[in-house]
Amino acid sequence: MQLFSAILFDLDGTLVDTAPDLAFALNTLLKQENHQTLPYNDIRPVASHGSAGLLALGFGITTDHPDYASLQQRFLQIYQQNIARETRLFEGMEVVITALEQANITWGIVTNKPAFLTEPLLDALNLTQRTACIVSADTTPFSKPHPAPMLHACKLIKIQPEQCLYIGDAERDIKAGKNANMRTVAALYGYLSDQDHPEDWHADASINHPRDILQWI
Repeated sequence: MQLFSAILFDLDGTLVDTAPDLAFALNTLLKQENHQTLPYNDIRPVASHGSAGLLALGFGITTDHPDYASLQQRFLQIYQQNIARETRLFEGMEVVITALEQANITWGIVTNKPAFLTEPLLDALNLTQRTACIVSADTTPFSKPHPAPMLHACKLIKIQPEQCLYIGDAERDIKAGKNANMRTVAALYGYLSDQDHPEDWHADASINHPRDILQWI
């Protein structure tokens, strides 16, 4: 695979390990509602699916349930208050980011996490000033797998999509990258469940560890 002018990352489950704090928020809410808490290993594979996926796991409800809106609001409030309690870059990712910066390769973030959560998280991790662009779920009218967020990132960094590599741990990430004519990499170390079949996503490559990204730098 060719070298690239920019590497763009999904956030949760690719660049940053947010699952511990998402699990904490869900289990805190479950306790408040007198529900049984869940083991971390049950929550981790759902962490990329946002509040809808986590509330479905914890409470067995969908977005049309009458209690969904109030539970979601409380979940997000708990999570926002604990957003960087245990969240860290994935092991090896600091090495990758530093290598990108030393090689003058632009790197950025395209996430389906809303800006009111993305921005304080990146501030807490001291990443805001390092990344060339931050595109959140509500930055454009559409979120992944629509190509709009990807193309907006390209506009911000002034690099053509064909010169970008996008790395993500969910099928929607790979679809979004392909829809924007980017090359794509599936991050198999991320939040995949037994129901995920990354071999069917048709990414251009897959990696088992963040350090595997170094081959494209």
